[in-house]
Amino acid sequence: MGEPGGLGGGLGGGLGGGLGGSEALPDVLVRRLLDQHVVLLVGALDEARATRVAAELMTLDADGDDPVTLRVDCGEAAFAPALTLMDVIELMGVPVHALCLGQVGTGAVGIVAVCARRSALPSARFALREPSTLLETHVRNVAQWVEVRAAERRRFCERVGAAVGRAASAVEADLDRGRFFDAEEALAYGLLDEVAR
Repeated sequence: MGEPGGLGGGLGGGLGGGLGGSEALPDVLVRRLLDQHVVLLVGALDEARATRVAAELMTLDADGDDPVTLRVDCGEAAFAPALTLMDVIELMGVPVHALCLGQVGTGAVGIVAVCARRSALPSARFALREPSTLLETHVRNVAQWVEVRAAERRRFCERVGAAVGRAASAVEADLDRGRFFDAEEALAYGLLDEVAR
């Protein structure tokens, strides 16, 4: 597992890259986390980070029948990569347990919502709001991009609504105005099963 170019090296890039910046986790720590069936989602979620986290989750899924713990401190996540991870989590053959450590914002709320068990530290904060968007495209493609984004947003609200027991329209209304929760409020909303004590 720790051979160059092997599983340890590939996943080490995933966890190290998951932290943002240049401070990668040492390989020994990466292997130890994976041996304990722990995956980190830390920092802003983009397509590259979603791919790495998905690979780590799928690798642990194939590794046995033990549940996987996804530790989340992700304040910003666009809908597309969040929907990708939501798909992976829902298709896994083992349960994924989310533990929210800090900020859980935008699309990361959906990732936590679809986990089999969802808990948070008392200091965790949640933001159900529109993700920030930076678009660089030709002007003739803007209308098409708006349609794609609206479809992603609709799917996200439907899936979060189903996971927390609320109508998609209610989730969409909360997303429109921006809802911010502490851990106890997230529990009451249905985003969590428990607040760790």
